[in-house]
Amino acid sequence: MTPKYTNVHSKFKLDNLSYTYEDLMEVAYSYVKEGLPYQQELGDFLLDWLDDKDYIIVKTSGSTGKPKKLKIKKEAMVNSAIATGDFFNLKPGNKLLQCLPSNFIAGKMMIVRAIILGLELDMVEPSVLPRIDYEKDYDFCAFTPMQLKSFAKYLKSIKTVIVGGGRVSNTIIDLIKDKKPHVYETYGMTETVSHIAVKKLNNFSGQEEEKYFTTLPGIKLSQDERGCLIIEAPKLSDDKIVTNDIVDLKSDSSFKWLGRYDNVVNSGGIKLFPEQIESKLQDKIEGEFFIASKEDDTLGEKLILIIEGNNNDIDNTIFDDLDKYEKPKEIYTTPKFKETASGKVHRRKTLEALNLI
Repeated sequence: MTPKYTNVHSKFKLDNLSYTYEDLMEVAYSYVKEGLPYQQELGDFLLDWLDDKDYIIVKTSGSTGKPKKLKIKKEAMVNSAIATGDFFNLKPGNKLLQCLPSNFIAGKMMIVRAIILGLELDMVEPSVLPRIDYEKDYDFCAFTPMQLKSFAKYLKSIKTVIVGGGRVSNTIIDLIKDKKPHVYETYGMTETVSHIAVKKLNNFSGQEEEKYFTTLPGIKLSQDERGCLIIEAPKLSDDKIVTNDIVDLKSDSSFKWLGRYDNVVNSGGIKLFPEQIESKLQDKIEGEFFIASKEDDTLGEKLILIIEGNNNDIDNTIFDDLDKYEKPKEIYTTPKFKETASGKVHRRKTLEALNLI
């Protein structure tokens, strides 16, 4: 029988204490009134989760445009929690580490998983290197790529790690490749109630499908005429979700992510995916950067490289591994990239500040 969003599992614990529905309401009020900022965010979400409405309002990260508010059904969040629990074999009493902000969907869903599945949740203040009890073992944790990079040497205390919210660099993959815990990159968005697919980043068995994202239970995939991913998830959304993510679709349950449709560069008739080029350069350029384009009379669009910082003395040998058409024609620097509300690079606003669009 599927749990109701009004239920608090009898095995649920928050920071080592058990709570009933009523107790959790009191804790939420206490956090909002007297807690630290991250506890206030937790309290705000708990009050939303425990109220009489059958939905909550969730703010998107704004990584691909202006942040917007979405109405997400609580039943969909319960279904998402169950799908994650089934995929990763989470059992009542398993221990979760929560070090993500509670005001975005990834952090909210860690809390929902614990409440619905009966997990023991430890909350720590979100930071690049979360301060935790390194002697304590955990069954499941979610990190951002930056957190994973900082936390890599301490991973032995965690059984399964998921990472999302940004690009996972080759440097990070090298740091975790010999670690015992299983680490997965996630694919998802607010509209899909966090992740709907995952891809292994270490502990490979040599199977071809490990190179692709694999969906959680109950998800069916297809593509539109642009080659963009369409997600059919009836337990998460009443409508099919048409994304702007161009993919190589392996099957109706697996895919390789190629890049954003709105980032694709058409240079002299050649379609180039900035994210794929960035992946080749990520270990050769220190700090933040991204690939974009600007208008060109001959090519229509020409490829450019934008680097955060003031050093534009770039050794062109870093482009040696790129294909002929992938090499940037111009390089620009800016002291600081424009960012979204969630701290991700805002490509368009950065380009506007440089008068490139």
